[in-house]
Amino acid sequence: MGSGKSTVVAEFQRLGVPAFVADREAARLYDDPSFISLLRRQFGDQVMDQRGAVDKRRLADIVFNDRGALARLNAIVHPRVMDLFDRFCHAHADAPFVVFESAILYEYGLDKAMDVVVCVYLDLDERLRRLRLRDGIDDNRLLQRIANQDPADEAVMKADYVVLNYEGNPRQRQVQYILEHVA
Repeated sequence: MGSGKSTVVAEFQRLGVPAFVADREAARLYDDPSFISLLRRQFGDQVMDQRGAVDKRRLADIVFNDRGALARLNAIVHPRVMDLFDRFCHAHADAPFVVFESAILYEYGLDKAMDVVVCVYLDLDERLRRLRLRDGIDDNRLLQRIANQDPADEAVMKADYVVLNYEGNPRQRQVQYILEHVA
């Protein structure tokens, strides 16, 4: 969270690699009436707004303070996202490979569906600085959310490739290197 995965994915896309952004696809699920119904049954009316839509802020407040609630939400979301990814892969079967962007790849075993894992790394202080600017959320809430992810150092150790995403670091060259070695 806050490491700049989207920026790195945009670089892959600029070089012609199709990219599936799990968070974006998961967000689209919140427009699906059957998905909304599942969330209402699982979490109650407290996560609904006056229009009958899911209040994502209330849902986030619940799941990021209760690991059991987070696990229940993920059990609803992840299978659907992976089904969408499977469809995406089939639609791009002519590409040498595709990119799957996710902040929680290891936490839920999604890495097992991948041939190669690229970790985008940025130290915690810089991630917090960027997230404060982007989301306007205080450090305590950001740290609660980050705590639901594996430590970045562990992700680095598990990954096949690591992009160091600091300002001034040659991101484009790092992505090009990965492309040359994976394709």
